[in-house]
Amino acid sequence: MTAIALLALLALAGLVLAWIDFRRGIIPDWLNLVISLAGLVQAWLLDGWGGSLAASLDGLIIGAVVFALRGLYFRFRGHHGLGLGDVKLLAASAVWIGVGGIPMQLLVGSATALIAAVALHVTGHTMSRQTALPFGPFLALGLLATLALQQQGWVV
Repeated sequence: MTAIALLALLALAGLVLAWIDFRRGIIPDWLNLVISLAGLVQAWLLDGWGGSLAASLDGLIIGAVVFALRGLYFRFRGHHGLGLGDVKLLAASAVWIGVGGIPMQLLVGSATALIAAVALHVTGHTMSRQTALPFGPFLALGLLATLALQQQGWVV
C-alpha cells in the first residue's frame, strides 16, 4: 500500500513539475527533493538501508555526470543547453530508476520533446535553434515510462 502511495506521489510530482516548468521555465528545488525523498523511501521499503544507500549513490553519480556534461556544453557552445533543475531532476530520477534506467528516460524524454516541437511547428509556431522548450515535463514523462517498463521487466 505504501509503494502505491509513493508511486502516486511521484506521478503527482511529475504533473506539478510539468505545469510549473511549462508556465515558468523552472523546476523548483523542493519538487526535486520530494521526488528524491520518495525514491529513497521506496528503495528503503524494497531493500532496506542498503537499497537506500545504493539509490543515493545512483543519484549522486548521475547528478555529477550530467552537471559535468552541462559544463562542457557551456564551454563549447557558450550557453547552457540544460537547466540546473533538469540536472537535479535527472539525479532524483536515478534514485528511482538507477543509473541503468537513465538512458531510457532520456530517450523517452527526447523523443516526446521532439514530437512536441514538430507539433508546435506544424501548428504555426516559429521554431528555431534558439527556441526554448522546457525539458522537465518530458523528463518526468520519461521517468514514469521507464519506471513502468522496469516494473514489467522490459528495461534494466
